[in-house]
Amino acid sequence: MVEISLSEGKVHLEVKGLDKLWAFKGRLEIPVEHIRGVHADTSIARGWYKGIKAPGTSIPGVIRAGTFYQNGKRIFWDVHDPEKTVVIDLHDERYDQLIVEVANPGAAVDQISTAIAGK
Repeated sequence: MVEISLSEGKVHLEVKGLDKLWAFKGRLEIPVEHIRGVHADTSIARGWYKGIKAPGTSIPGVIRAGTFYQNGKRIFWDVHDPEKTVVIDLHDERYDQLIVEVANPGAAVDQISTAIAGK
C-alpha cells in the first residue's frame, strides 16, 4: 500500500511495510505539474499479465509491485487489492504511470485532482 501526501508542489508517495522490499522502492516524489491526470480504476489490476518486471514482484492475485514495462511504457506498481487502485498518469518523468493501492481511492483522487487544478 502507498500513502499519498502533498507539499511544496509535489505529490509524495510513501510505499509502506514489506511492499518496499517487493517494489524495490520506498518513496516517489512527483512534481504536480508532471501529472497528466488521476483516476480510480478497479479493473486495471485484475488479470495476470502486466508486462515485464524490471525489477519487481508479481504473484497473480496476491501482489504486483515494482517497475514493469508494458506497451512501451514504464509503470510503477504497488497493488494487492484491485478495489483500492489509483492510476496516476505522468509526463516528463521516469515513469509513464503509477498504479498504486491506497486506503481511500476517492480521497486520493480528489486530493491530487485539486492539486493539479491549482498548479
